[in-house]
Amino acid sequence: MGRQVVTTHTEAEIASQPSCWRRAVADVPAGALPRQGERVAVVGCGTSWFIAMAYATLRERAGHGETDAFAASEVPDGRHYDRVLALTRSGTTTEVLELLSRTTTKTTAITADPNTPIMTAADEVVVLDYADEQSVVQTRFATTQLAMLRASLGEDLTQAIADAEEAVAAPLPDALVQAEQFSFLGTGWSVGLAQEAALKMREASRSWTEAYPAMEYRHGPISIAAPGRVTWMLGAAPGGLRAQVEETGATFFETSLDPMAELIRAQRVAVARAFAQGLNPDEPMHLTRSVILSS
Repeated sequence: MGRQVVTTHTEAEIASQPSCWRRAVADVPAGALPRQGERVAVVGCGTSWFIAMAYATLRERAGHGETDAFAASEVPDGRHYDRVLALTRSGTTTEVLELLSRTTTKTTAITADPNTPIMTAADEVVVLDYADEQSVVQTRFATTQLAMLRASLGEDLTQAIADAEEAVAAPLPDALVQAEQFSFLGTGWSVGLAQEAALKMREASRSWTEAYPAMEYRHGPISIAAPGRVTWMLGAAPGGLRAQVEETGATFFETSLDPMAELIRAQRVAVARAFAQGLNPDEPMHLTRSVILSS
C-alpha cells in the first residue's frame, strides 16, 4: 500500500527553491554584505555552517578577500576580521547571539525572521522572510541565501536556476531511495554542500551518511563502499574516482547539474527515504527549529 499523497511543508519548500533563487539574485542588498577586500569570518550552526563553508570558498576564489568559515561556537579568539557574517534562519540560535554580543567587529546577519533578537544583535541585517520555512528541516532558506551570496560575488545563476528546475521535477532513481548508505563528496565550494546533503539525509530519514572532500575519499573512507551503497558527487569528480568506486560494487552518482541544484535532489531523496520508513520529514527526531541553550 503506497503512502497517502499529502504534501508536507518540507516537500513544498523544496519545490519552491527555483522561484526563491530568482528573487534572491534579483534583489541583492546594496551595502549590507561583505565588501570586496574585507577579511571576513562567516559563522553559523548546523546547515548554516555548511553554507558558510561554501560561501567562504567562493568568495576567496572570486578574489573578494580572505574568508574563513566557522561553527559559531568555534570562532578562535584574537584573530582580526573586518566583518563577521552570521547566517541564522531563526535569528535565535544561542551560539550566534553570544558571538555577536562579544565581538567588536562589524557584523552582518542573514535571517528569515525579522521578529527575533538577531535584528538588534547585528549591525546590519538582511531578511529573507520569503524563504522562511515551517519545517524544522532547513532546505530553501539555506540555498536561497547562498544564491544571494553567489550573486553578490558577480555570479550569473541563470543556469543554476534552470538546473534547479530540473532537480525539482526529475524522477528519483530507485538506487538512491533504496540505498543502504551514502557518502557525499565535493570539491572546493561544494565540500560544504556535500556536508549539507549528508545532514539532510540524517535529519529527515535517519540515514547512514558521511561527507568528504572528493580527493580525501580515497584516503580511507572508500573502504566502506560496497554493493547497495552510494557515493554521490556534487560537482565534477576527480579523474579515476568513478572507476575506483564502481570496482567496489557501489553506485557512483554524478550529474552535470550545478552543485546547489544537485543538493535539491539530495533533499528530495531524503524526504522519499523518510516516507519509506514511515517518518515525517517536517518533524525530525530530537530536533527543533532553533537550538536555544539554557544558561
